[in-house]
Amino acid sequence: MVQVHPRPRAGDTVMSVAGSDAGEVRTKGLSGNSVGLLGSAVIGISTVAPVYCLTSTLGPTVGQVGVQMPAVFLAGFLPMLLVAFAYRELNAALPDCGTSFTWTVRAFGPRIGWMCGWGLVIATIIVLSNLAGVATSFFYLLLGELTGSGRIAALDDDRVVHVATCLAFIAVATAVSYRGMTATKGVQYALVGLQLAVLAVFVAMALSKASTGGLAGSVGFSWTWLNPFGVESFSAFTAGLSLSIFMYWGWDACLTVNEETEGSAKTPGRAALLAMVVLVGSYLLTAVAAQMFAGVGDEGTGLGNPDTAGNVFAALAGPVMGKALGVLLFVAVLASAAASLQTTFLPVARTVLAMSAYQALPPSFARIHPRFKSPGRATIAAGAATGVFYAVMSFLSENVLIDTVYALGLMICFYYSITAFACAWFFRAELRRSLRDACFKGVFPLMGGLLLAAVFCKTLYDMWDPEYGSGSAVFGVGSVFVIGVGLLLAGAVLMELMRRRSPAFFRGEVLTRSTPTLQPPN
Repeated sequence: MVQVHPRPRAGDTVMSVAGSDAGEVRTKGLSGNSVGLLGSAVIGISTVAPVYCLTSTLGPTVGQVGVQMPAVFLAGFLPMLLVAFAYRELNAALPDCGTSFTWTVRAFGPRIGWMCGWGLVIATIIVLSNLAGVATSFFYLLLGELTGSGRIAALDDDRVVHVATCLAFIAVATAVSYRGMTATKGVQYALVGLQLAVLAVFVAMALSKASTGGLAGSVGFSWTWLNPFGVESFSAFTAGLSLSIFMYWGWDACLTVNEETEGSAKTPGRAALLAMVVLVGSYLLTAVAAQMFAGVGDEGTGLGNPDTAGNVFAALAGPVMGKALGVLLFVAVLASAAASLQTTFLPVARTVLAMSAYQALPPSFARIHPRFKSPGRATIAAGAATGVFYAVMSFLSENVLIDTVYALGLMICFYYSITAFACAWFFRAELRRSLRDACFKGVFPLMGGLLLAAVFCKTLYDMWDPEYGSGSAVFGVGSVFVIGVGLLLAGAVLMELMRRRSPAFFRGEVLTRSTPTLQPPN
């Protein structure tokens, strides 16, 4: 078999193929042993952006399920935990920065694997553009708070200023990611530490003030809040569950840096589980504290108030923490969006790198920067795609931009569920070896995949309704449905074009179940 590699330029590092008794071992040139357990977990937490997720999701979730919000957060954690087991087992056997793409190709073949990789890439591009927009909005909101100037805060309403600032944030995040894992890790320790510290202060102060009583709208804690069967209707539960699943998305970023992690076979999987535990603990504590302090009413600071649902912390910062400390909450949201904007480049760049290295995308994306040992071409391409996507969508229509974000859930469930099914299928011959193998390689991943597939189908059905999302429609069909399905179909078209350019990959000659596992450099 002849392997085709990108033509190197002076100073470029590309994927190399070395002979071995087992066959051919692919190395991509990334910097090995650059991240430890803590650093990997921090990357996973940062990509999720917990403070941003909380401020934008607490209100809508209460609007769907009321006081059962903590229970729905727990319910959303379950399928993610089950899928995390699948990622851990696959990574232990096949540590490759292509993660979902590489694993699914090995299990189900080139076409399903390519579409799985596309789902991850397009979901990440959507999130990156959204994070840039959020960072920009909170940047001007924070400047307005610090200066006391409404004119400065209102700059975010100027479309040209907003988009220009977004592009600046994207450029900075791209530059940091381009400089490799060392630069990324240092920035993330500071930003994630700030987020969690401010969140802890908010929770402590909210619980303290709620326990004194006498606050308008405050409610006493009840264990029934943790009962998912207390939700009034199944429709409300699935709507809340969809929001909850979005809140956990991104933890798998610590798996995409597995080739750069110490102990690449075990550390990334442990980091993913550690990140998940930190996230669910933070979400539950914040949900309970905010609900006790503000209640679920639809007026004032109540979490069910539709006027503050999109940014709950903006409404609660002053009442909970006071004017001086309340500014820290704005800083934390900005830090959360900025940190996630930077780390979210990691999974998309490394997935594109792997797809290019295995000839599923043009070979130029496989180039590694000789100094920073990062997928420089893929990182720049991701940054450029994000900037163009956000700018075009912003000037095209605000409704289109909103509906694109709503379509994100479809992409998340799509590639997570396929990866979970890939785990059960790949290890099918090992499931009878022990109870542990049966559970962690078969039953748990299969359950997680089925749960997310069910959410995918329910979301697809709901998206058909024009009232879903911004309320706009195309020929009577909801815009969110058109955008979500359209993006998946665009991937199928691009895959067909790549099949004509790289037939060897799609014939199953480049990446198969028997392709030797990558051994990262020491």
